[in-house]
Amino acid sequence: MTSKERFLKAIDKKQTDRLPVTTHHVMHSFLNKYMNGITDQEFFNHFGLDPIHWIIAHTYDESKGEYYDSTHTDICFLEARRICSDDWRIKIEDLKGYDYITKRFNIITPDKTLSMILQSNEHTTWVLEHLIKEKNDIEIIAKYITSPKCDVETINNAVNNDNNRKLIRGHICCFDGFGQPGCWQDFACLYGMENLIMATFDDPGWVHTFLKVLQLRKKVYIQSLKGARYDILELGGGDASTTVISPDIFNTFVAPYDAKLIDLAHQAGQRIVYHTCGGMMPILEDIAAMNPDAMETFTPPAMGGDTNLAEAKKRLGNKVCMIGGFDQVNFFQNCSTKDTRKEVRRCFEEAGEGGGYILSPSDHFFYADLNLIQAFADEAKKCVY
Repeated sequence: MTSKERFLKAIDKKQTDRLPVTTHHVMHSFLNKYMNGITDQEFFNHFGLDPIHWIIAHTYDESKGEYYDSTHTDICFLEARRICSDDWRIKIEDLKGYDYITKRFNIITPDKTLSMILQSNEHTTWVLEHLIKEKNDIEIIAKYITSPKCDVETINNAVNNDNNRKLIRGHICCFDGFGQPGCWQDFACLYGMENLIMATFDDPGWVHTFLKVLQLRKKVYIQSLKGARYDILELGGGDASTTVISPDIFNTFVAPYDAKLIDLAHQAGQRIVYHTCGGMMPILEDIAAMNPDAMETFTPPAMGGDTNLAEAKKRLGNKVCMIGGFDQVNFFQNCSTKDTRKEVRRCFEEAGEGGGYILSPSDHFFYADLNLIQAFADEAKKCVY
């Protein structure tokens, strides 16, 4: 089987020739530090892993006065060109006097300029000051925000150039500047996780109002996906995990909004993987009930998650493809190749029965022993059905 065939059969909850083995995102800082700046595709080839091609491409609706942000020329990792209008303009300011690269991200509207402060190091970006500072800020966002559409032609050209080898993967559109695919996760990035949890108790109606705004924007994007030859798209986010929120909050404020997006994606001919890096065990069936095609990351307790992989497989059965489960913190460094191979076997024995499982680290990694990554790939390819 080709890697693409192997991936798709696993996502379809069927048995493959051998265990599919890959990674989540391959971080540029890791490639620069350990592998002389090779590309992610060269990384997959080097270790003999099943490759994923991440691609995000947006376009705009000219009839609604939208256009590309002409200042957005330095496109970052997993980012698409921003969509602006005369009523939704972006201006970025460099801020001095900080230990990290610090930028103020301004969204200029006719009513008010909204802003957030972002910081970055070589590994990642985080929010220092959140965008939503007053409750009526969501009214301004709802009034003026642009809605990106999928650039179907660019996606399909990438597929045509791929020779049918790689899994073509993307994600549902995120909020400009700093956001993530899920409605709840996007809101958490804009308002702050602690603030948002408190708001679910103090003003749940306000929370629901803005979740609907974010959901509507994502609906526009998903409806534009028809004809795009993606293999799978990511939805969700770690702030929806039960190491962050309760099952009650998940079922009240997360699932109702993201489940509708999954259904809409299926209507557009797309598959969805629901990403929950953190606690999953109390809401396994709740996530599966949203009807995604796959679930990730099944983070083990040693990494701050809560997944018992064998129990998760037993409870989920063949309802959904499982992706992840491998402890990259403890088995991509500071151990022997024998230990890494044993961890691979554990994952396969606990989650691989009958197929429908893709072995992958539980989210990103920034540090690793290259010999251990090779042992991870080699042992996985010995896990045959």
